Amino acid sequence: MTETPNADTPTTDSAVPAATAAPTAPAVSVVGPGESETVLLGTTRMRILEDGGTTGHRLGIAESVIAPHTPGPPQHRHAGHDEGFYIVSGSVRFTVGDEEHDAVAGTLVVVPPGAPHTFANVRDEPAVMLSTFTPDPYVQYFRELRDLHAGGEAVTPETQLRLMRRYATEPAEAPAPGPS
Repeated sequence: MTETPNADTPTTDSAVPAATAAPTAPAVSVVGPGESETVLLGTTRMRILEDGGTTGHRLGIAESVIAPHTPGPPQHRHAGHDEGFYIVSGSVRFTVGDEEHDAVAGTLVVVPPGAPHTFANVRDEPAVMLSTFTPDPYVQYFRELRDLHAGGEAVTPETQLRLMRRYATEPAEAPAPGPS
């Protein structure tokens, strides 16, 4: 008696080895010194180390070199992402509501959504800071801010506020924005 395969029974030809589909490994990003996109924002130079393209947009990472005596942005709140700041060298002053914290090298500051904050380099030396954005869309805010500055037009507080709002960010004086 000879068996014939039915539609539910897979057939194999013993002369042809079965193909084994290996799982595809996720891409790994390695960014060396001097590599990556650079964004100039006044006296601050930012290197975008991870824009979310490798992480499924769950994480963005940037390194900022902040010149001495550089004021930061107005105190603000984010509704759509967490921010982390790790001070690599120098010192950065964080203002969180009414409290000031001088963060020296080796300090980590984590800002959850809704928390008012700003930062500045009030010292005579440059400061280097590594920042994380989870999820990553705020990386695009810095690109757009760079483009505003590069366009030759004066960046007014109103222009900057409109841009911030596109990324679920409000001035700290405003009520905390809801999730986006």
